[in-house]
Amino acid sequence: MHAVFTSGGKQYRVKKNQIIRLEKLEKPAGDTIEFDQILMISNKDFVEIGAPFLTGKTITARIENHGRLKKIKIIKFNRRKHYKKTQGHRQYFTNVKIEKINYF
Repeated sequence: MHAVFTSGGKQYRVKKNQIIRLEKLEKPAGDTIEFDQILMISNKDFVEIGAPFLTGKTITARIENHGRLKKIKIIKFNRRKHYKKTQGHRQYFTNVKIEKINYF
């Protein structure tokens, strides 16, 4: 059983007991969360596709932890113009474990 849902402007394909990394969610670790913007649910027997979302279907997940990714460097440089600008960025994330795909 697989499902495709949206969160944070991105689409994720998940199955039960999978741990995925999402954009930061403003809930504490250990809480459960439900995603209701389901785009598609597929099983061996059937495939349901929403237009754009499926109604009455949800995905239940548990927030594992929060963190930050490695730093990336942003460099702007113009040669012979005496211009160089550097900047760093660390993106926040939330690890989520999919507990149940409610499709009935």
